[in-house]
Amino acid sequence: MSPKKDTQKSAKKSTGWTDDEKAAMKARAQELKAEARANKDKAEGESAVLAAIAAMKEPDRAMAKRLHAIIKASAPALLPKTWYGMPAYANKDGKVVCFFQAASKFNTRYATFGFQHDANLDEGGMWPTSFALKELTATEEARISALVKKAAS
Repeated sequence: MSPKKDTQKSAKKSTGWTDDEKAAMKARAQELKAEARANKDKAEGESAVLAAIAAMKEPDRAMAKRLHAIIKASAPALLPKTWYGMPAYANKDGKVVCFFQAASKFNTRYATFGFQHDANLDEGGMWPTSFALKELTATEEARISALVKKAAS
């Protein structure tokens, strides 16, 4: 078999990245380019996050809007930005502290609110880094607010 046919044949058998994963990686590459151009401009980050939220399906959209308001109120120093196409909030060094992943992004049964390693949540030998979200009640909102304040400190 010719090398060209071998390549075509192996490409068809590939079990690599899914279309959703490829789209997330492309979105992340675009975000990195935009960050470099904008030099972490807060206004541009805010509009990118709001556009990402607007593109979400319900109930993810409503949850993301509410989380955005909670995070802005709890930790105004965090910079909104998109990360893999989803809303995220970074510290002054541009490092993501917390993020939201819509359930519809990867067809999961719950949305995720999570923290990255730059979040100041260390507590003993083990601490939470992400939470499954089915809905936001006053209880969840209060807990998220407290965690975001601590994470951004």
